[in-house]
Amino acid sequence: MAELPGGLIIQQGLRDLAAGRETIASLLIAIGSPRLELLGIVQANANTLPRDPERKLYYLLGRLHGLEAHSQYNAWIRQLVSFERALEHRIDA
Repeated sequence: MAELPGGLIIQQGLRDLAAGRETIASLLIAIGSPRLELLGIVQANANTLPRDPERKLYYLLGRLHGLEAHSQYNAWIRQLVSFERALEHRIDA
């Protein structure tokens, strides 16, 4: 996974989620969980996924980056989508 675009953040997110930490990476996993589950990366479980991960991610980025939260949010979501697309391409190949 690490060689795919965004793979390192996905790996970190899986570790953080397993440890119960709400980090940028684990919130990205929660946001992408429906698609990541279809790709075999995560087993979504309502008990292990944070509620309202989009809002929590935006709030966390706001605390870290202030007025730049929106652009940071979009950049992180692009990382997630890049990973998902690259993995889909690899699976279909």
